[in-house]
Amino acid sequence: MNAPAPLRIAVLSFAHTHALSYVHALKQMPGVELIAADPDGSTAPDDAPRGAALAAELGVAYVETYDEAFSWKPDAVVIAAENSRHRGLVERAAAAGVHVLCEKPLATTVEDAIAMREACERAGVILMVAYPVRFSPVVRDAIAELRSGRLGRILGVTGINNGKLPQDRAWFTDPALAGGGALVDHVVHCADLLDELLGERAQSVRAVSNSILHAQQELAVETGGLVTIQYPSGVVATIDCSWSWPLSSATWGGVTLQVVAERGTVTVSPFAKGVAGHDAHGETWNPVGADLDALLLEEFVRALREKRQPQPDAGVGIRTVEIVKAAQASAARGGDVVVL
Repeated sequence: MNAPAPLRIAVLSFAHTHALSYVHALKQMPGVELIAADPDGSTAPDDAPRGAALAAELGVAYVETYDEAFSWKPDAVVIAAENSRHRGLVERAAAAGVHVLCEKPLATTVEDAIAMREACERAGVILMVAYPVRFSPVVRDAIAELRSGRLGRILGVTGINNGKLPQDRAWFTDPALAGGGALVDHVVHCADLLDELLGERAQSVRAVSNSILHAQQELAVETGGLVTIQYPSGVVATIDCSWSWPLSSATWGGVTLQVVAERGTVTVSPFAKGVAGHDAHGETWNPVGADLDALLLEEFVRALREKRQPQPDAGVGIRTVEIVKAAQASAARGGDVVVL
């Protein structure tokens, strides 16, 4: 049997730190040809490694512009640009007939997210949203257990996604590029898990937020928040989405869910196991177990080869953006309930 033709995949932007692990994962996959482009890196509002220098460090072929990346005629792109730049890149990929894996959140407005889905549907290309946490074996086992019915009906969920202020990538605190602060950055992972677990669209959202954490930096976005979501089935979920860890903390690993059902509770901690320590820069944390970014990329590549739509799709992306935008609107109105 002949081997399948190589898949040509272009990573567009190194803005999001997950781009680095995406490159590592794709480089390990047989039958994948890879390039990267990061033209906005030279104007980034911080000194984090970007552009050609980072590509060389990662050992990936590099082109200077997105025009060159699309001229290479990729089969698919992985978009890891700043949030507000997602729509333009997704629509450009769709116009070129190129499949898309887009970093979360899908967009900074619901209208943009819907437009992105419509562009990809018209073009007949895949649009997948990069929510790696749902690929954790711990998450999948917990969801299977809850769906089995053994614990009865789900009553409520407490979600936590805390972490440190992403000051090494300053665009995360730029409202024009990120679309907000901690509410944008940290609500969506829990919202995705809730979407997968409950299988229903949120009914209403209430949120409060403030900028007390890191107030000395006079940031233009919220640094802490608490979101309450009600679903049509009666389930009430909360998400603590603060940048509350010390700046010396490890970057990743603060997502947990506690699910309360009629006959028991399930605590889901995808990053509970790891190797902790310290180096010259502060705390370190290396999770033990599955590489969630690699599992995400494996599903995307399999879907490309099998010509099917993978999950999470644009519908999930839209519903999670709806929750974020409702939370922002509620917080701006002092915690009023926003009905979706």
